[in-house]
This record gives sequence, structure tokens and C-alpha cells, in this order.
Amino acid sequence: MKIRNAGRARRFALGSTVALTVAGMNAPAVLGFAGEQYHQYAINRPDYKAEYGHWQTVTLPAEFRINAVHATLLRTGKVLIIAGSGNDQKNFDAGTFKSLLWDPAANTYKLVPTPADMFCGGHSSLPDGRVLVAGGTLRYEALDGSVKKAAGTMRVRNENPEAARTFPRGTVFTAPNGRAYASTAEVTVPAAVKTGGGDRTVVTAGEQHVFVEAVAPGADHVYNSPAQYTIKGLTGADARNLYGMSERMTLEKQDFQGIRSAFEFNPDTEMYEQVTDMAYARWYPTLTGLGDGRVVTVSGLDDTGQILSGNDNEIYDPASKTWSKAPDRYFPTYPSIFLTASGRLFYSGSNAGYGPADKGREPGLWDLGDNSFHPVPGLRDPSLTETSSSVLLPPAQAQKVMVLGGGGVGESPLSTARTDIADLSAAKPAFTPGPDLPAGGTRYLNSVIMPDDSVFTTGGSADYRGKHRSDLLKAQFYHPDTNRFSTAAEPAVGRNYHSEALLLPDGRVVVLGSDPLFADKADSEPAVFEQRIEIYTPPYLFHGERPQLTGSPGGAKLGGTITVSTPNPEGIATAKLIRPSSVTHATDVEQRSVALDVTGRSGGVVSLTLPANPNLLPPGWYMLFVTDGAGTPSQARWIKVTA
Repeated sequence: MKIRNAGRARRFALGSTVALTVAGMNAPAVLGFAGEQYHQYAINRPDYKAEYGHWQTVTLPAEFRINAVHATLLRTGKVLIIAGSGNDQKNFDAGTFKSLLWDPAANTYKLVPTPADMFCGGHSSLPDGRVLVAGGTLRYEALDGSVKKAAGTMRVRNENPEAARTFPRGTVFTAPNGRAYASTAEVTVPAAVKTGGGDRTVVTAGEQHVFVEAVAPGADHVYNSPAQYTIKGLTGADARNLYGMSERMTLEKQDFQGIRSAFEFNPDTEMYEQVTDMAYARWYPTLTGLGDGRVVTVSGLDDTGQILSGNDNEIYDPASKTWSKAPDRYFPTYPSIFLTASGRLFYSGSNAGYGPADKGREPGLWDLGDNSFHPVPGLRDPSLTETSSSVLLPPAQAQKVMVLGGGGVGESPLSTARTDIADLSAAKPAFTPGPDLPAGGTRYLNSVIMPDDSVFTTGGSADYRGKHRSDLLKAQFYHPDTNRFSTAAEPAVGRNYHSEALLLPDGRVVVLGSDPLFADKADSEPAVFEQRIEIYTPPYLFHGERPQLTGSPGGAKLGGTITVSTPNPEGIATAKLIRPSSVTHATDVEQRSVALDVTGRSGGVVSLTLPANPNLLPPGWYMLFVTDGAGTPSQARWIKVTA
């Protein structure tokens, strides 16, 4: 363990022998029962906690344990944890989809009816505190050698300009050689479009795709030539106007497929409410909230397992609960896209999992108004941005985004310790180097903005999905003011793929999930999904009395001033609004910390003024924290920010 300030360590009055031993506790090298006993003694000493913080492990009753793939903090203080099928095909085949609502303060929990497989969908908090969840899983992947039925994409065409046509799941398409293929989902084909008139009438067929697979297994259903397919059951004009087109039917690997479904989770009823489907199916999408309360949705795998091309981005309007087309722009899956103070969207280069190595990887600023894209240069190790973490550094007014770690495309074993910081407020935004990650090359790192303006980072692995037992039992704080890392207490549980971390209203951090491939260093024993939860208590909560907020308004206006009650107004040094996290796959574009101006202190109250810019402070629910001069935060109060 690296002690960032030897003088500070000595001020805790540890003897030199004890100090050296405690330092060794941050490496998993303590052997034997006696060593473990001393380790537990050392990490539970008050002076150790005050320097490095403290971890506790929470194990829920068996009936409430789920595979935490997604986590969102609600304005009620509860955490919505979504598993869907939880990366378990048996659950998927059985239609067993789960969500858990957990209250960390009361340590209560309940399972929530989950109407679709939201596994690997996207999510974003809406201005009223609801959570938009869009996309998920239509079909699990089938690897090379395991595909039993030939399959492929069928483009269903409609040459009738009078009406659209819907075909149910299981509709049979017949090839010229008589082989039959059934659709795996319902498909609605729009009507044809007729233009011109008379002899110059042009009819352009309506078209929609659907994935189909052979009705029987075997290589004799492989069809390697483009062909037109008839639709079983149609006769006469319908048979002429409606048909399928496919390039080929193969036994090749099949990727995951997405769904079009979208829901809002209501924190009052604690139920999902279905809203209008997206126009495009998505698996691994990113949802980013805009300053006007709408949500832009990009990328993902569609319902045939193909990555979306970029001309299929959509915007959700919570007022009408409908979707509309967004400007065209291609991104790899789960891209980290942040709303900036200018209203433009910044793509940091971080992403997760799918897309070619030579397309859509360059960071830049995307203007939804004119669909321009301005590259932001200077990111080092640009080929190692997959499974990296990105965070809008506190305070949000600084307009700096940090990229931390990452790995190579796909199942690459490569990882990087690189951190770089993009200054988006500069006349010519560019990345500059940050300090290397203390643990070395790291993928799947979780990063959490803290009330004292530090960034807590934890977990990750050096290799793809923790292969070769490469999980990193390390945690640290990044300090934007000094551009340095400092050591935190070690977690006890390894975290890699499908893990999350988020800030709680009491100033602690909860860490969930992890989905390693193997349980042993030789990569011979399959691993199980990690269902233990850890809670990290930062050092600032071991520094004595914390500031108190005894009263605050329930709402605040952009550009307005509010007053909050506190027993010691003169002791309040800073105030900030922190947007609650909505995180999956090391991707959390929701969290941001916006500094408030402390404009007055008197008579048991403090006056705080909010920024007026909705792109800096998007309308919605926030945690209000105040801190004292030492950086110790209060318990948060929830405030709804409106335009």
C-alpha cells in the first residue's frame, strides 16, 4: 500500500512497526490464521478507518439475491437493481426476469415484477424521478459449433401502399428449395409508399427485418445464396405483395439480440409502467438525459444481432412518452456520452463490448442541432478504451471528463493503467495525461463522484472478465485538485464484468455484481455470478461530527436561491447537488456534481444559489450535500430541480 502522506500517517500515532504492518495489509499477502486475525484487527482500528475507510459485506437472504447487472439510485433513497434474466439462459428460457428494490438505510428489500428481459438494456433518470429503461434481450447468443438450426435476417417487404401488415412470431417463410424458416419475433411491415401518378407512378415497398431460423435442425437448411421467400398462408394479391428477402441462412455464430420495449419505473408505486416501444431494438444501448428533460438513445445490437448502423438513434420525450428520430451518428455499444454545459454531447471513447476496432472509437463533441462531430484529440492508448470507465469530474462547472483504464477490443487480454482528462471548456478541447492507475492495467473499473469532490474508484480486473484470477482487490481516490490518487481500504470481493458502484445519500458507496468467466487461475472451472453486496464507508465519516442539514425545500428553480437550515452556518464550506447514479457495464453518464454558490450565512440558515444552465444542471432529482472545511459531508437532502 502506498501511503500518500507519511507525515499524515505518523499523526495517527501508530508506532513504526504497526505502521509498516498495516501498510502490508493492503496487499492480499497475509498468510495463516494469525495473520488474518491481525489483518482484521488492523483494518478495524479507528485510525486506519480515518485514513483509508472501511468495507462491510452484505449478504441478502437467498430468495432476494439476484444477479445485479444494472443499478439506479431512486429519489426515495432505495436502489433499483435489475437482473432481468441475469446472463443465465436457463432463466431466459423459463421467462424468469428479476428486479430487486433495496433500501440500504433500512436494509429492507423486495422483488419487483419485471415484465420483460431488461438484461443489458439501458436506463436514465427522468425529471420527475422515474427511471426510463429501454431495450434488453430478445435472444441469447449461440457460439460457433453450438448452432443447430440454420438462421439469418429476413427482410420482409410489403408492396401494398394501402396498409401495413403485422406477422406474429412463428410466421413461416419458405425458400425456393422448399426449406422453411420461422420468425423469432413479431414483425410489423409498413405500407409501401406510392409517388408520382399515371405512367410515372413509383411504388417503393415497405420493409422491416426479423430474425428467422429453420423449423428443423441440420446442415440441409443452410442456404448460401440471396433469395426471395414466400410467406406461408398468403394467397392471391397478398402473396404477390408480401414476401421475404434474405442474403443467406447459416449455422454460424449468432449474437445476442435486442428488444424494442421501453418502460418507466415509478418510485411511488414501485412498479414498471410500459411506454411506447422504440422504433429499433437495442441490446447494450446508452441513454443520456438532455437539458430539456428528453433522453437520447444510441447504439446497441438489434433484433437480428447486428450492431445498429447509427441512422437509428432515437430521442424519448417523457411528456408524450413517445420516441422520435435523433441525428445520425455511429457508436460502439454502451458508449459513454455526457451532456456538456454547451448542450453538446461528449463521447469520451469509453464503450463496452461490440463494434469494429476501426469505427466509432474516436472521442469528440456531438452537436445534435447540426449533427456535427468535432474530434477531441490526445487520448493515449486509443485502442484500449473498451471496458474503460469515464466520469465527469467534480465540479461539473469545470467541464472535465476523465477516462480511466480499459482494455482491447473483444476478448483481448490487454489492459491499460492510463488515465487522461479532456478539458471541454478550452477553446480547443483536448486530452492531457492524468496519473496512472495505482493497480496497473485495469478493465471494468467503477468510478463514483463523492461529496468532497474526490472520485472513488474500485475493483476491476487486469484481464478480460477476470481471467487467470486477475481481479484487482484495490480501491483508491482520485483528487481533481491535486491530480493524484490516494489509497483506500481494500475490498474483500473481486469485481469485473457486470458490476456497479454508486453513491448513497448518507455518503457511503455501495458496490454490487460481478460476472467472471472462471473461478480458478487456470481458467478451467466455471465461475458463478457474484451476489454479495459491499458497502464502503469513506474516511470522512470517521472524522467526528459531520455537518447537519435540519431543513431544506423540496424543490428549487434553475438560477434561483434556496435557504437550508443548519445549526452551524459558519461551518459550511461548500454545497453541491449530486445527480444519482444509473450505472451498468462501468458506464454511468448520469452522475454529476454541480457546485452551488454559498451566498449567505446567518440566523441558522445558509443561502445557496443554483446555476441557471439546464445543460449543466439538467432538471430532475438531486442529493444536496454540504461539507465543512475538512470535506466532511452532511447526510443528503433530496431536492427536485426544475426549469
